[in-house]
Amino acid sequence: MRRSSRRVFLRNFVLPIEPAEVNRRHTLVVVFLRGGADTLNILVPYGDDRYYGVRPTIAIPPPAPGGSADCSVRLDDFYGLHPMMAPLVPSFEEGRLAIVQAVGSDNPTGSHFETQDQVEHGEAYGHPIGGGWIGRMLRSRGAESAGPLSAVAIGTAIPESLRGARSTCAITTIDEIRIGASASRAGDFAAGLATLYAGEPGVLGDPGRETLALLSKVETLRGQSYEPSAIAAYGQDDFAAGLREVARLVKADVGLEVACLDLGGWDTHFVQGAATGFQADAIAQLATGLAAFDRDLGTRSADVTTLVMTEFGRRIGENSSAGTDHGRGFAAMLLGGRVAGGRIVGDWPGLIEDEALAGPGGLPVRIDYRSVLSDVITGPMGFANAAAVFPGFEPQILGLTT
Repeated sequence: MRRSSRRVFLRNFVLPIEPAEVNRRHTLVVVFLRGGADTLNILVPYGDDRYYGVRPTIAIPPPAPGGSADCSVRLDDFYGLHPMMAPLVPSFEEGRLAIVQAVGSDNPTGSHFETQDQVEHGEAYGHPIGGGWIGRMLRSRGAESAGPLSAVAIGTAIPESLRGARSTCAITTIDEIRIGASASRAGDFAAGLATLYAGEPGVLGDPGRETLALLSKVETLRGQSYEPSAIAAYGQDDFAAGLREVARLVKADVGLEVACLDLGGWDTHFVQGAATGFQADAIAQLATGLAAFDRDLGTRSADVTTLVMTEFGRRIGENSSAGTDHGRGFAAMLLGGRVAGGRIVGDWPGLIEDEALAGPGGLPVRIDYRSVLSDVITGPMGFANAAAVFPGFEPQILGLTT
């Protein structure tokens, strides 16, 4: 069999032919809240009286002495968290959770799809760049970030942010990764491939052997029941299951560098609710899942940074349907052992009149979203600078990570 035919053969029956670095390295987990999350009801500015004036039915009450299931959870003299965010309070108090206020893009359209694409591509409005920002980040590191499990999307589709990565895959569980042969023949098939590539030179043999070694490790994991940490209380929803799978991959040391997950249900135009309701249900999934993930990682927390973002926030005031329409600025979150947490970064821009804003009314944007991403890239991800990922952009220094 000619080498070119062998390459196609292994591509079809195993995984992409790229070096599979099976080791421990820092992992970035990107959680995208699709639909435009109303972070004004997640990070509650209870210290601004106007918040209650423009949200007469959906505002979250200020912290109550002794706590209350309907009131925000106090973070400081100005901010509180939605009561459904309570599972993440220990992460904040222990310094692993930071929140960045008034983050956003310069997109004035209010379009979900256009703004999502811009943010996932890492662009300025009207200035397209090829591929996704994560794809460019991984490509700039070179072949060392090209293993079969270096970039994973948890779900059924690869997000725009991963476009251009040398190697990426979409899975719901590691159990899906297997040789394309019947269970009864998979072992013989792998043994045959191992023999086939045993004498190949490095240019082709090394990637093939490394990929087969990874498959062997995955096969071992498939035969073991993953047991999260006893203090990690994952929910029964798909988001929690996805985070649980990411924790499994991190602990297995399969060379995971980036994992992407989506959480939908944030387009709350109608009957949004306050401490309970549609948005509160989504917040509960987010907080419960992230808190379980943080606890599950345990001592591996320093090896993982989780970024939570959305395409835009909601309008300042509630609408006539007891919901909120598309806005601008939002609060981003960073979670992990290398996060300089326990604080809220960014000045409060104030709840100014919608008419004073360009484009959809909402919280004014004070921090370009690319500055948050740049901090992660040059911090825990270990890049000297983010210029290769965001060409021509000068990031604001935020000091979010170490």
